[in-house]
Amino acid sequence: MKTTASLFLSGNIVDPVAGKIFPGTVHIEDGIIRSVKQERSASTDQFIMPGLIDAHIHIESSMLVPSEFARLAAVHGTVATVSDPHEIGNVLGIEGVKYMIANGKKVPFKFYFGAPSCVPATPFETAGAELGISELDELLRMDEVKYLSEMMNFPGAINRDPFVMDKLDVAKKYNKPVDGHAPGVKGENARKYIEAGITTDHECFTMEEALEKIKYGMKIQIREGSAAKNFDALVDLLKDHPDHVLFCSDDKHPDDLVEGHINQLVVRAIKKGYDPVKVLRSAILNPIRHYGLDVGILQQGDPADLIVVDSLDNFNVLATYVNGIKVAENGTSLIDAVEEAKPNKFHAQRISESAIRVSPAGSRLKVIKAFDGQLITATEETSPETLNGNVVSKPENDVLKLVVVNRYRQSEPAVAFIRGFGLQSGAIASSVAHDSHNIVAVGVSDEEIVRAVNLVIRERGGVVAVNGQNERVLPLPVAGLMSVDNAYRVAESYHQIDAMAHEMGSKLRAPFMTLSFMALLVITELKLSDKGLFDGKSFRFTELFA
Repeated sequence: MKTTASLFLSGNIVDPVAGKIFPGTVHIEDGIIRSVKQERSASTDQFIMPGLIDAHIHIESSMLVPSEFARLAAVHGTVATVSDPHEIGNVLGIEGVKYMIANGKKVPFKFYFGAPSCVPATPFETAGAELGISELDELLRMDEVKYLSEMMNFPGAINRDPFVMDKLDVAKKYNKPVDGHAPGVKGENARKYIEAGITTDHECFTMEEALEKIKYGMKIQIREGSAAKNFDALVDLLKDHPDHVLFCSDDKHPDDLVEGHINQLVVRAIKKGYDPVKVLRSAILNPIRHYGLDVGILQQGDPADLIVVDSLDNFNVLATYVNGIKVAENGTSLIDAVEEAKPNKFHAQRISESAIRVSPAGSRLKVIKAFDGQLITATEETSPETLNGNVVSKPENDVLKLVVVNRYRQSEPAVAFIRGFGLQSGAIASSVAHDSHNIVAVGVSDEEIVRAVNLVIRERGGVVAVNGQNERVLPLPVAGLMSVDNAYRVAESYHQIDAMAHEMGSKLRAPFMTLSFMALLVITELKLSDKGLFDGKSFRFTELFA
């Protein structure tokens, strides 16, 4: 794939810098925009504009290595991402981050990575690695690393914990911004968090929270991923605060990425009546300026990072260019596949049904309440259902057994119960389990939960659904998080497993994505780590029985 030697594109040019749309012609030569000339009328009805940017995403959640992610994203007009390699960092440490950078460089797409600030995320779970001050310093001095990624330890930042402040100081040393992660933090605590040096947050789920954080100087990343969806709650920030808004997906599963990316948010915002130029500034200009990205914005002398769309209403992407290279055309990716290694860290051994048995120890059982489209949970109580002295799932009441298994070393599984998945048969399991990526499973029977977990262990990472004699497996050999297979085949395989989970009774839009967040201790309220049931409000372990 080569840079276009010389190319002229005519149409309606969208200039987010000047804030206007005008008919004209763009001249590209050797990957650089040589001129942008205004004309009396456009020769076609198409629109030419800078390429779109995802301002916060974990590439690993697409289950694709960066080179394969690029093949899907480019089709939708995305030319760059601000990527937090936190997931692979928790598994493989600094070498995992470097793997992502190296793989991303193999294709014509602009990946900008962060230095993961919280590896491990908490001391209450087992991770595969630790990134300390020296590792963060090594990463942040790299040109490819543009920021310190989401500071999830918001209590530490608020209370000026010395170790947290040392991490923030490393980012300041290299004059690089710090991303935030402070769901529900408002008032004086929000002010203290932001004054510690945190510049963005993608975890706002109410307008009140977002406006308060903007008041203290923070930028808000409006998130619309496969599980967490905050666009409808926050899009009206564009009315009075367009310069404080960035668009992101955070976590995007492969089948959803086939359907669309940041282009979907742009279309929805325009259809709500917002000025297309303001919308595109949020999707393009704001992240470039905030993170200092080397992405072209359709100005003379810029890299030719641009897209051609049929209209601002339909926003069908006709072509995508990165550094003057056409990387997608009319829904077809032009990026070639690359060969890639499969680094991993997986030492779990097969488990048995006896390992996940729970003896009744009270009349009231604590239950995690999962919510569709949210990372937060609630705490409920119910009477335990027992069989042969073992507390079991009660699918008719939507109370299912939840299991987390340490994948880094042999240890006893942690067990809890959860409501909200709706399975009436079978079990699902995954080695994608934020943030430490141990194995997480939920199911109707102990036998099927164990079978699903052991299939993940057999593959040294993957996504699994079992139901009676039926089973589907998507292997994820790269860190137990990603496949190196063709992006479209991965998307189709994941779509089939997701469909099987729905056939088993789940009403969740993204059951595997929701499952992956049930071990995410830094998002309240009740979660399960490999070490036990965790109360996010008190930030300590809690008993299974009330």
